[in-house]
Amino acid sequence: MSRPTGRVYEIEHHSADRATTRPVVSGTQGVVTSGHPLVSMAGMRMLLAGGNAFDAAVAAGFAAAVVEPTASYTLCGECVAVVHDARSRQLHVLSGQGVAPALATIAFFRGRKLDRIPTGPGADAHLSFTVPGAVGAFLEALERFGTKTVGEVLAPAVQYAEH
Repeated sequence: MSRPTGRVYEIEHHSADRATTRPVVSGTQGVVTSGHPLVSMAGMRMLLAGGNAFDAAVAAGFAAAVVEPTASYTLCGECVAVVHDARSRQLHVLSGQGVAPALATIAFFRGRKLDRIPTGPGADAHLSFTVPGAVGAFLEALERFGTKTVGEVLAPAVQYAEH
């Protein structure tokens, strides 16, 4: 069998001479990537301590809330995951989609003279915001599929917040 070649292969295997503003990492046992090195390191700390991918993902998500609070993948967003368990051959779905606030009823919007839920930019756009579902999904993923305790997984985020 011949070895793949070409520009994409070279870039993926770090053999291309190219400039980057980010650290280039590779691994054979696991890797964590994010928009910030400290977030990635929070996940890597879980893997290095014997945790699994769920421990790493949840640690990274909580760390992101501290070091990148406005990023789209932090606790203020949604988290939807489809998980395939190779051992049991089961498929699991985690739905951390936000829910509408309790007061976001048809009567509420009609009382504001709105014929539909507002979206996009505008003075009423905030009325369509949901209650974030990421926290619940992260904790459910940790409980169902993780190997570490909540305290262990939150430790990097707590450390970043304190320092």
